[in-house]
Amino acid sequence: MIRPWPLGALFALALVLGLAGWRGGARAWGATGHRFIGRLAFEASPDELPPFLRSPGAVEAEGELAREPDRWKDSGRVHDADRDPAHFLDLGDDGRVFGGPALADLPPTRADYDAALKAVGADSWKAGYLPYAIIDGWQQLTKDLAYWRVDDAAARGVADPAHRAWFVADRVRREALILRDAGTLAHFVGDGSQPMHVSMHFNGWGAFPNPNGFTLDHIHAAFEGAFVRSYVTLASVRAAMAPYRDCQCEIAARVRDYLAVTNRAVRALYQLQKDGGFDNGDARGRAFVAARLAAGASELRDELLDAWRASAAAQVGWPAVKVADVLAGGLDPFDSLYGLD
Repeated sequence: MIRPWPLGALFALALVLGLAGWRGGARAWGATGHRFIGRLAFEASPDELPPFLRSPGAVEAEGELAREPDRWKDSGRVHDADRDPAHFLDLGDDGRVFGGPALADLPPTRADYDAALKAVGADSWKAGYLPYAIIDGWQQLTKDLAYWRVDDAAARGVADPAHRAWFVADRVRREALILRDAGTLAHFVGDGSQPMHVSMHFNGWGAFPNPNGFTLDHIHAAFEGAFVRSYVTLASVRAAMAPYRDCQCEIAARVRDYLAVTNRAVRALYQLQKDGGFDNGDARGRAFVAARLAAGASELRDELLDAWRASAAAQVGWPAVKVADVLAGGLDPFDSLYGLD
């Protein structure tokens, strides 16, 4: 059994670890939190999804693969400098990033976002680009699933036995790739449920107006790591998950809404810390953290289902073929998927 730590000791540990430079080594949540989010999202996936995504092996794998973008860290200067800002968004109390683009009206691409930030003397490397990391991951997963649909249908339906054999093998490769890419999406969706990853108050309130007297201590690592590991259970997060929410909107709008809800929890987190709600495993702190992790797991489950449904309307290969045409039967897409160069 892991012995619970008092909050003061957890925060002291965070200070010892030198978190003044936290942004360069962002790891949200810790291994436990990300594992919970990945496992629970796939565990809760509906029967509408293919069986390989709902198997016990897939549930186990996604718990581990949801941690992967944190495990990439320290790969090298070029790698880390570009990827570390994908984990956060420095959103101000005015709903804007560095006083520039608003979360409610983010530019359509990261290039446009970076241009808007440069207009206010910042860039996406300083401010973070978490919304774009989530959208990118979802679009990649949607394309992966579109290819799987075609592989699966063609493996069962085309006449040429050599082509069928290739589709079977490609489906196996695609399933491994889908689990990997879903894990990457799981990580960034998980980051988006941690309030300090969607706020300029990312490690203590910081040098901003502070009429409520919120802490200036570096509380980030203690909150998302040791507290979760010591006091939060998989069962408590599972119980706090919400039903599927169909936003009937584009992925960019869904992500904006999701991050806005997380940002609204920032003040609640700091007020709870001020009131002792994280001391010695206080029930208020346990419930708050379980709710935030559950929000991440619920959002990931919903985005996974949305990606599956969107994949039916996609195109794959070159020359491009419509997934719907292959599913309808009578079309052998081998040349498009194997490649005509």
